[in-house]
Amino acid sequence: MFAKPIPGHTTAAVEGDAVVLLIGMRINHFWAVHHWLPVLLAMPRMLRELEKDKARGLLGHVLLTASPRTYYVVQYWESKEKLYAYASSPDMLHHKAWANINRQERAGKMRAHVGRWHESYVVPEGAYESIYAHMPAFGLAAAHGQVPLEKRGRRAKDRFAYRSAEGAEKAG
Repeated sequence: MFAKPIPGHTTAAVEGDAVVLLIGMRINHFWAVHHWLPVLLAMPRMLRELEKDKARGLLGHVLLTASPRTYYVVQYWESKEKLYAYASSPDMLHHKAWANINRQERAGKMRAHVGRWHESYVVPEGAYESIYAHMPAFGLAAAHGQVPLEKRGRRAKDRFAYRSAEGAEKAG
């Protein structure tokens, strides 16, 4: 079997702002499996739901483990509007999961056995840069595609200075 060729030096082919969501959980009490297992299993279901409908705006994701207790996902979105629309859509799993958590909290059934968190970022063009050396597409490049480094600049300061046609027009 032959492996796919691995490109040399590349950068993410992002045009415009980059929207990134970090979302995760922490198991506070391992013995409370009935509290944390549903939270752990909810994320892969949501990701499958989003992968089935590309129009929802999820461009890519990376599943990560920070410790035996902490798991999270880095997600890349087309826009903050699409992220908000998914999060608040009553017919999607995210909304249903949060409604269930809120009901449990109001009923006093949440006992801090599992922690939940998220951070959302809208990173304006010119405020991010990336480099991948002998790597298949990963992270931002997997979400937006990748281009040879020379197209955006060999140095970080050059990649930060890159502007898409739309970005150059705005800065104009």
